[in-house]
Amino acid sequence: MKSNLLIALLLCLGSLPGRAQKITEYLPPRPATIAIVVCPGGSYCWLSKKTEGSEVALWLTQQGFAAYVLEYPVAGWAAYAWHTRWFYRGHQHPDQLRALEKAVQLARSKGYKRVGAMGFSAGGHLVLNGAEWSAGELSPDFIAPIYPVVTMSNPCVHRRSRRGLLGERRWRNRAVCDSLSMERHADRIHCPVFMINCADDPVVNKHNAELMDSALTANGKPHLYRQYATGGHGFGASASKTSAEAIGWKQTFVDWVRQLF
Repeated sequence: MKSNLLIALLLCLGSLPGRAQKITEYLPPRPATIAIVVCPGGSYCWLSKKTEGSEVALWLTQQGFAAYVLEYPVAGWAAYAWHTRWFYRGHQHPDQLRALEKAVQLARSKGYKRVGAMGFSAGGHLVLNGAEWSAGELSPDFIAPIYPVVTMSNPCVHRRSRRGLLGERRWRNRAVCDSLSMERHADRIHCPVFMINCADDPVVNKHNAELMDSALTANGKPHLYRQYATGGHGFGASASKTSAEAIGWKQTFVDWVRQLF
């Protein structure tokens, strides 16, 4: 009897989704003309709110950009662990994309001349998704996928992100996975792309970014891609958590944006 109650309690807890959406604004000392929506990683299951959220935003404000950290909908650790989205929808695609569109729309309402989106890991997949499938003012003016998840159907797929995004009922659906494999739809991207990753990334296979780079090149899309030999995964904007080589991406990104606009 007690074991049945425990199982029922765990199922109830597992059905609780992660946070629906929250946007936190960070402003530089002087008025900015460019705003950047920041999408932390976390396999679409949780969010790296500090390393890939608030720390990134504070760095961006030091460079003169406004930053909007988006806590987009995620599955939640319990729902992922207990597979409860077989029974309860919870959060899954396209909830994350709709959240990004709302964040871009909010930033535009503030009067910035340009609004970009920067995403880390699964957040990198999200900003690519926004560049490919969002339209008009809901689409960012530039994107920066950092050590991104890219594919949902290639063998180098990050499987945890795929199930986190699509839920138990769809994560093996070939048509759905193909539609959300960003390298397959690079022709739809109409904004500049800045992308980096590290060859020694132990979490997201380096071929994800390589696939996207090849697709962007084949479609003649403006982009800058840098692959660093060392640096791993999950370093965000923190110089203390990666190699000196990989952390050089920050100045490269700032220079790239300033050259664009």
